[in-house]
Amino acid sequence: MGLNEYAPGSAFPGVIGRTTDESTPAWPRPLRAAPWAPNVLIVVLDDTGYGQLGCYGSPIATPNIDALAAGGLLYTNMHTTALCSPSRSCIVTGRNHHANATACVNELATGYPGYNGNIPFENGFLSEMLLAQGYSTYMIGKFHLLPSEYESAAGPYDRWPLGRGFERFYGFLGGDTSQWYPDLVYDNHQVAAPATPEDGYHLNADLADRAIQFIADAKQVAPHKPFYLHYCTGATHAPHHVPKEWADRYRGQFDEGWDAYREKVFARQKQLGLVPAHAELSRHDPDVPRWESLAPGARKVAARMMEVFAGFLSHTDHHVGRLLDYLRETDQLDNTLIMLVSDNGASAEGGATGTTNELQFFNNAQESVEETEAAIAALGGPTTFNHYPWGWTFAGNTPFRRWKRETYRGGTSDPFVVHWPHGIKARGELRHQYAHIIDLVPTVLEAVGVEPPLTIRGVTQAP
Repeated sequence: MGLNEYAPGSAFPGVIGRTTDESTPAWPRPLRAAPWAPNVLIVVLDDTGYGQLGCYGSPIATPNIDALAAGGLLYTNMHTTALCSPSRSCIVTGRNHHANATACVNELATGYPGYNGNIPFENGFLSEMLLAQGYSTYMIGKFHLLPSEYESAAGPYDRWPLGRGFERFYGFLGGDTSQWYPDLVYDNHQVAAPATPEDGYHLNADLADRAIQFIADAKQVAPHKPFYLHYCTGATHAPHHVPKEWADRYRGQFDEGWDAYREKVFARQKQLGLVPAHAELSRHDPDVPRWESLAPGARKVAARMMEVFAGFLSHTDHHVGRLLDYLRETDQLDNTLIMLVSDNGASAEGGATGTTNELQFFNNAQESVEETEAAIAALGGPTTFNHYPWGWTFAGNTPFRRWKRETYRGGTSDPFVVHWPHGIKARGELRHQYAHIIDLVPTVLEAVGVEPPLTIRGVTQAP
């Protein structure tokens, strides 16, 4: 019996593609989801720390994400892995990252079990499961779920998004890309960006445009067909690229430094109930210099880098908000199950002093503060690949210790917001129970009334 002969919510739990009158021919009928089936939107932010969204106590403006939390649930105890690819594999499969052969970022995939980057076909993607239940399935943005050597035009394509249950894809396959001149893939082929920075192009806007287009394309023909959209921003991973006017909105707001930021965010987190009133802030990290110990030039550079980061995050929130506005305007928002999460904590890949090019960090060739200061006006623009110093990383993960790449809670505790007015009565409530990103897939399946399939395209599925 094929999956296409089943549909959720059917009056007959067995075969639905046949008539009940044995005297008439057995005519297959189109696969359709249940009439009440919600849309599913999973938004994955990149390298965004626990203390960087407004609803988690940050001074950075994220009004659209904050509104999701105010209209739904905000989780205080969500856990991820400390790296991009492993977390993303958990989010799409509901399985542990080692079981997904993705125990490291896929640029470092090896031939060893658990680390080769080839997610087994017995670990089906949510896209494959919902596609078989009558959903439209779309992937937008960062994929980062196949070994780097598979990313060329030679393939193999069976592990690209369209090979794993997504009907349409627009984004990039690797771990990061320029927001001004991105390495774009449309479905199964590479494409050039539709415009240039001189024309006002930025990847954040492009991704939102494509997401809206994909949904609109199907809804104008089949308005009752639900969609699953996996929306993965390049933000706030390096490079911290953003139009200058967005960074300038934060001019002077971080001049007090990362120590003051931590204290203020922690106090706000207590007010919001995110941490207990008796909690104590984690100790100052010994790898992070005290703000007051920095030379004036170093403070100037670090403050501007944080202004650029904050502008980048607010700019991202704005374009996520455009997608939400489209759903609201088309009366789809209330019956869209939205889950928003970051893949790991804030990143320290800018090194101790920050950088105009994050590859310096990976090659142990950090530029001097003086060199960075000379290029300060270009930060966030097309000629840089910038990343802030790890003092801001430490602050961005308030109240926790450390950061991405390490399994302290600063690396593995992340913001998580759920919004679904038609399915969840609670509004603006906190949830403190332990949760892990492997919980997303089974929760979505339960919410939409779907049992995990025993097979996908003939492959027996792991539990």
